Amino acid sequence: MSAQRLNRAALVAHARDTIANGSKSFAAASRLFDRETRERVWMLYAWCRRCDDLADDQDLGGELGLDAGADERIAEIREKTALAFVDKPTGDPAFDALGVVARETGLTRHMADDVIAGFALDAADWRPRSERDLMQYCWHVAGAVGVMMAVVMGVSPDDDDTLDRACDLGLAFQLANIARDVEEDDAAGRCYLPVEWLVEADIPPGQHMKPFYREKLVEMVARLCTISRAHECSARIGAARLAPRQRWAILAAAGIYGEIAREVARRGIHAWDHRTVVPALHKLGWIGKAGWQAVKAAPSPDCASAAEARAWTRRDLMDLGRQAAKAGR
Repeated sequence: MSAQRLNRAALVAHARDTIANGSKSFAAASRLFDRETRERVWMLYAWCRRCDDLADDQDLGGELGLDAGADERIAEIREKTALAFVDKPTGDPAFDALGVVARETGLTRHMADDVIAGFALDAADWRPRSERDLMQYCWHVAGAVGVMMAVVMGVSPDDDDTLDRACDLGLAFQLANIARDVEEDDAAGRCYLPVEWLVEADIPPGQHMKPFYREKLVEMVARLCTISRAHECSARIGAARLAPRQRWAILAAAGIYGEIAREVARRGIHAWDHRTVVPALHKLGWIGKAGWQAVKAAPSPDCASAAEARAWTRRDLMDLGRQAAKAGR
């Protein structure tokens, strides 16, 4: 029997529930989009969340599952994504939703493949050796998602400069997440801090959460937060080119996630005493502030300077991804 596919309204409802449970910060910001864009954003998020859960054998980003079967799970992601792009039912509403969004907006299979490459890195228990490796990972798991989100919001797939800025927002989000989740990742046997950074700090592998190395860890995480801010600022420049409601939503999301990075840096050695979250009242504050920023459009001079200082661009990271693919990594 062939797989059954839900209608668009049901796929949207499934995606709405997924984002409400998977990312309260992004769900709050997404409410600022017009209805059509909001629904498309939800559906793209549902695909990303489902792929991430399949790759890690988890549920809505919860406890990691078993490593066994990782190759088969990545193969399933690739197979169902391929079916979605040729308008065939997949038996999974998150993948069917991707097909709907792709047909409505012009998302390409290549864009999705860039994201899937990041899930494959996680499934392979990959670790970054250098800052370059870290940024390449962030490109696949978040920067490439930012590109897809921009297209969903109406940016032309040929508008490279605006897509570069959209990628920067994804990079900023992922770096903030890594900074916040250092302890949680360690408990799960993962570390996204570059090996070269740890070596420079004389921290033995697997020992970065030990109290003796806490001050050095704080310095490394502050470095992550600085890189995150540069990309956040670049994204703010790109947001000025969006339609007003899209601009408002993106600036709200940038402020909310930016607060995560800033709060981690502010807490210093206490950053991991408990998980850093943005309180609901603060989210409302960022939504209000973003509304004013959306009217003003231009970012502050210090933000523009920070954006210019960023060391990595989407084109750099795409080139690295191609080189890695040719090398079989």
